[in-house]
Formats: sequence, C-alpha cells, structure tokens
Amino acid sequence: MNYPVIAEHILATVQGTWWSRRRRREDVPPLPPGAAYVFRVGGNYRTFPEGMVFDPSHPDVLDASSVSLVDTRARLVDVDRPLPSMSEADNFTMRASFTCQVTDPTVIARQGIIDVTVPLRAYLMGDSDLPRVSAGHRVEEVNAVRTEASHRMTAYSAIVPPRVAGMSVEFVSAEVHASDDLRDWEQKLRDERRAWELQRGQRDFETEDARRIAELLSQGSDHVDAFGIARKEMDVTEVAARIHRITDEESKRRHTAETSERAHAQARETAEAQMRRDMLLTLLRQMGGSEYVDYHQVLEQVLRETGGQATPGIGAATDTGRMVESGEARPGRTAVGREGTRDAQGGFVTDEDDLVD
Repeated sequence: MNYPVIAEHILATVQGTWWSRRRRREDVPPLPPGAAYVFRVGGNYRTFPEGMVFDPSHPDVLDASSVSLVDTRARLVDVDRPLPSMSEADNFTMRASFTCQVTDPTVIARQGIIDVTVPLRAYLMGDSDLPRVSAGHRVEEVNAVRTEASHRMTAYSAIVPPRVAGMSVEFVSAEVHASDDLRDWEQKLRDERRAWELQRGQRDFETEDARRIAELLSQGSDHVDAFGIARKEMDVTEVAARIHRITDEESKRRHTAETSERAHAQARETAEAQMRRDMLLTLLRQMGGSEYVDYHQVLEQVLRETGGQATPGIGAATDTGRMVESGEARPGRTAVGREGTRDAQGGFVTDEDDLVD
C-alpha cells in the first residue's frame, strides 16, 4: 500500500534564461487532498509550508532534486501474522488493526516509508510468545484462539507500544481467522444448512396450505365459493349460474334414478307374480295326473300363494283334463271328499265336480 508516502519523483534542474531571471518549476506533480510536499534540497528534507499556496518559483522548489508526497491524514491499517495450530496442515491468521497518522512528514520522507505495514509487521513478529496462544488449539477452536490472542496483543502493546518514526501508532484490536480451506468448508456447510432449512420451511408452508385447503373443501362447495368471492377470485354471477346448473343436473339425475328404481321394482313384482303363476300351474298340472285330490287343501294353498285373488290360467289348467279318473275303488284305499268321508252310496268320487257340490 502507498501509505504514508504516496509517491516520490525525481526533479530536473531548473535552468534560467537570459531574458528573464525569474525561474519556475513546471514538473512538480499535483498534490492530492490531505497530503504534503516534502522537497529534498541538497541533503536536507524540507516540507512546503502547510496552508500556503504552492509557489513553483519558491527557492526550495527550484533547488529540489526530488519531491515526496506524504499523506498526513489518520488511517486504519491492518496487518496480518500467521499463527500455528495443533495441526501442521492448518494455520490461524491474526489480523491486528492500528491507527496511524503522520506527525512529521520530513522524517517520513527521509525514511521513505512507502508501506507502513512493513514496520508494523516487524512489530508483530517481535512478540515471540504470541504463537503459544494458538499452538495448543485445533483449527476448529478459532473462537478460543481469538480471545487469547486479543488479550495477548492488548498486554503486549501496553508493555511494548508500536513505534514508527514520524508517526503516531496505536493498537486497536486483534482478530483471528481460520485457514481459507476451513473457512470455505464452513461456508459450504452454512449454505447447505440454510438451503435445507429453506426447503423444510417451504414444505411446512405447503403442508399448512394443504391442510387449510382440505378443511375448506370439507366444509362444502358453498363455503369454497364464498371464500373465492371474499378474495375476489370468483364472480358472484358466475357462481350463482354454476350452482343453478348443478342443481338442475342433480334434480334430473335424481328424477332419472327414481324412475329407474320404480321401473325396476315394478318389473321385479311382475316377475315374482309370473313365477308364482308358473308354480301354481305346474302344481295343478301335476295334481291333474293324481287319482285322489283334497281340493280343500289345494284351494287353501292357492289362496295363500295368490293372496286371496284369482290367478289367471288356473281355470284353463283344470279344464285341460280330468284330475281324478273314474273307476272302482282299489282295495285299502278310501276316496276323500271335501269333508274327508265316503259319498252317500259308499262308492268313490268319479268327478272333481262332486267335490264342490
């Protein structure tokens, strides 16, 4: 860094002319703010008077062989010093901060201090006990090293204050950093951790939104429509038209379902009635081939099956043939009439019409 001496320039000899004895120097560089000219005249260094307008014909300016531009403002200067750790592969870096201000530009120009960090670094290296505060720590224990190094530098600067001729120097603070590799690794871990936390936060937000939406949907479409209208994401007229359309469609579906259910029930009843008729017809046909029939029992069964109503087709089935054949009674057999006894002549029933007379 170019501090406190900003620049140094060699000046040429100024020659006079025969027509003018007044000489002027034209090769002096411009002076930046907060700086001062220090001219070397012979073997001496002379500062151009501060606050005085620069005069290129001033004797010191004309006779100078060189000029130095010295920064006289107060500066904060940082100086680094490596410190060992428990591991030979990693080191700490201590950065000490000093406040510096030029008090005598002439001395600074004579010494040619272009970079003030050089004498300050030599000052830090003069503390031979400083490496001991870090040598017993691992590189991960940078916070502990930082505390011990700060205490050490405070004590060291109080006992052996920093000195640079022509400047006032004061120790301000000491900061300890880990190696670049460890710092990069910690930064990578930090970035990964932050990315993971961000992703987890996004998932939590999505889960909460999904839960709220599920609760909203569970309250029905009317609540959803009202929520959309409240947030001005849905139009009231469109919602009303959609609800009316849905209501009409639901009514049509309900009417269709009811009509289909009635038709199905009617078809089922018709099928059951037809099945009962078919069963009775089959029974009557089977009885038509028998010799003896208890028609009272048959009639009760028919009425029970038909619910007391006449069943179409029964008469036709009885007319198709005689249910009891005529002839003599077989031995050991008794013809049973409606009352369960023989007829008046002591013979057998020869026609089913006799059973109902």
